[in-house]
Formats: sequence, C-alpha cells, structure tokens
Amino acid sequence: MLYSATINVMVKAARRAGRSLKRDLGEIEHLQVSLKGPANFVSLADKRAEEILYQDLAKARPGYGFIGEEGGMREGTDKSHTWIVDPLDGTTNFLHGIPQFAISIGLAREGTVIAGVIYNPANDELYIAERGKGVFLNDQRLRVAGRRQLNECVVACGLPHIGRGDHEEFRREMIAIQDRVAGLRRFGAASLDLAFVAAGRLDGYWERNLQSWDIAAGMLMVREAGGTVSGVLGNDDPLLTGHVVCGNEFVHGELIKILKQPA
Repeated sequence: MLYSATINVMVKAARRAGRSLKRDLGEIEHLQVSLKGPANFVSLADKRAEEILYQDLAKARPGYGFIGEEGGMREGTDKSHTWIVDPLDGTTNFLHGIPQFAISIGLAREGTVIAGVIYNPANDELYIAERGKGVFLNDQRLRVAGRRQLNECVVACGLPHIGRGDHEEFRREMIAIQDRVAGLRRFGAASLDLAFVAAGRLDGYWERNLQSWDIAAGMLMVREAGGTVSGVLGNDDPLLTGHVVCGNEFVHGELIKILKQPA
C-alpha cells in the first residue's frame, strides 16, 4: 500500500516505540515475582514510549502541538495541527503480561482528526486510517460488521476502575445491554476496542469517562470503516464528553436507545 507522508511518519514512530514496549513486555514476567511488583517498571515503559513518539513526530513535523497521556499538552508553533497520543493504552493488561495493548496516535487539524494509527506490538497488528481514504489492518481494507439483529451481536464495554466513574450506572447499563446481545466483552484497551469495531470483529462498543488520546485515532477508524460514532446522547462529540458509543448505524442506534433509558 502507498500511504501519505504523514501516515508513514506516524507508522515509523509507532513501530519504534512498539519495539521498546515489546522489549519491556518481555521483562514483565520476571518482575511479577518480586514483592514490589512491576508497576513502577511499567510507568517507566509508558514514559519511555511517549518520549520516543514525541521525538520522532516532532522531528518529522516540527511545530505541531502534542497531547500525550504522560506529558500532557506541549504547545507548538503550528496552532492548527496537534498529535493526540497514548503511548500505552491497556496499561493494566501490559502490567500483567496480557498482549492486548496498543500505541495510539491521532493527528487533528483545526480540531478534526484527519489521520490515525493504532499499533499492537505484541501481535504486530497495525491499523491505519486517513480521513476520506478508508481504514486498513496490515494493508487489508476494513468494514464494520453488517449485523442488524442485536441478539446476534457481540458488544464491548469498559469497566470503571476502583474509585473512578459511576459503578452503579455502569451496572444498570451492562444489565440492560447484556439482556439484548449475544455477548459482552471487556478487553481493557479502548483504542483496540474501536479498532475491532472498525474491523468487524466487534459489532459495537460503549464506554464512559475516556480521554482524547484513548479514542482519537479509533473514532476515525470506525467512521472510515462505515460505522457511526457519538457520545451517549447520540449527537455529541466523544472528544469533548469522554463518552463513546459506536457500531454500524443500526447497532449504534440501538445502543443509544438503551443507554438513554431513564434509570
């Protein structure tokens, strides 16, 4: 496949940071046996990956702004372009040696995401999207699944962590949706959940209280695969609210109806 210069820059940065994470993943199993545990090590792995991404992207596109999970906002001289980066989405999975984690890079122009790369170095799956040009997994074009019966659908969700989010609200939503679908899944990496919807592996996905770096690239991918993405109101912007619902047009609409039901 021939990709744009911008995508090539993003892929190169993601692969270099991915090599660093893959090396670190190999160390995790050795650290699991220590009393202190690997949490501090993973925090360093996260920061190291973000710095690799920042260096590579800043070198290739000097002046672009950069929003990263670890380093926050770094202003650029070019106010119209911003990288939105999660160097390690699925930290808890990574911490336990579970190979469901990813690097997520989105590029926003004037607030609109125009390019995205999601890369899982554990299995070398590379998702690529550009606005108006489709979405690809390792050079194969993707489309969302076409199912139109909710009871045939597999839907992913996110679970709120201890001390964060509204656990009762999630339980209500989970029960309501679980009663209507073939299966619920919780994989633990929002970027990959969105990529899986784009790939047709999942029929739908919803989660609350996310950050822009969790979803910027993945939202673009779902849309480029012919899917629909919004917040829980159905017409709101997940990048502003932090809540995301997606699937094909039918599944998205059905999930929105359920989530909007009064408690």
